[in-house]
Amino acid sequence: MNDPLKPYRRRFRLWNNERKLRREQCGYAAKFRKMKLRLSGNDELRHELKAVFPHLTPRPVGKIRTIAIYHHYNWENHALIPALEKFGPVRHYDWFDEFNHQNKDWRRTGKKRLNRALPVKMREWMEREPADFIFMYVTGELIDPETLAALRGLGVPMVNMGHDDKRLFVGKVRGGLAFGARDICRYFDLYWTSTEDALMKYRVEGARPIYMPEAANPEIHKPYDLEKTIDVSFVGQRYGNREGVIRELQRSGIAVQAYGFGWPNGPLEIEDMVKLYSRSKINIGFGGVEGHRNTFCLKGRDFEIPMSGGLYLTEDHPELANAFKPGEEILTYTGMNDLTGKIRHYLQHEDEAEAIRRKGRERALRDHTWEARFARILRLLGLLAQENPKGP
Repeated sequence: MNDPLKPYRRRFRLWNNERKLRREQCGYAAKFRKMKLRLSGNDELRHELKAVFPHLTPRPVGKIRTIAIYHHYNWENHALIPALEKFGPVRHYDWFDEFNHQNKDWRRTGKKRLNRALPVKMREWMEREPADFIFMYVTGELIDPETLAALRGLGVPMVNMGHDDKRLFVGKVRGGLAFGARDICRYFDLYWTSTEDALMKYRVEGARPIYMPEAANPEIHKPYDLEKTIDVSFVGQRYGNREGVIRELQRSGIAVQAYGFGWPNGPLEIEDMVKLYSRSKINIGFGGVEGHRNTFCLKGRDFEIPMSGGLYLTEDHPELANAFKPGEEILTYTGMNDLTGKIRHYLQHEDEAEAIRRKGRERALRDHTWEARFARILRLLGLLAQENPKGP
């Protein structure tokens, strides 16, 4: 049965989400100023970490031993493990199969069992073969502060990665603890956030943040020698304004195909997804954050499509200029008229499109690999020499 109030409820939910986000951001900005905090640059971070771990010295590339703690949902093993293995052996702990958070008893017993077992498992691993650092991709929904405090007792640097801090730095709060990063971030020696305006939130909460966006793996995200049989494509979930934009493009006579969860074409395996980038004359993107209007962040496809040699046309927002030169290495749009106009232009001017594809791939390969992201972290920790001709 159709609900006539559904559109109004959705608009109210979007408005309310945006209001909460603005209030959270303004609150942290006020605390940041009141506490007279400042953001640390690379040199300051390096000196702070050296004071915490004065015994650490650079290891040769290939000899840095990592413990990686995260669950492979769909992209993680294709990005994180291959990059970390460039620097040395990696032991990966995926808690999902043993403590499945989709299980009905996760809230009641699963999380408790995971948090009891994790320090025991890591102590066993460290006694068997010590690691040089621990890399994690977790949230407060999974890991308790007490568990992280126990892991700190292992005596090696711990780094966590957060990729949804625009809307979920705090997130839901249960039992006084946030599902996001708020209550766990101070237990890590370095906190990697892909959200630039979350940096001051981390500083207020006593963490040591570093801003780096996501990246891509050039061994997976690469051009294929395929005929460009698709005018325009989009790969991603079906939510927010995406369906409306795709429908409007189709109504205007533009042949666009959408893939991913919620679309009739369904999701693609990773190799088929990368091949689609090569088969498409234009690959469009959306930079919005789910559940919020006029709120944007960098996403994985911002790097995967250019590295795959695709012509990338995505929503314009300020953080894109941190990574690419819009108009030269990627394309951006503001509104439907701009989007349709640029699609029609570059479909008719293949030489211009090819020049942007080439420059975008060159920039992605130079600056936006996962290997380069981890190299920066390892240098800050003092585990990788600042200038290593054999390293990344």
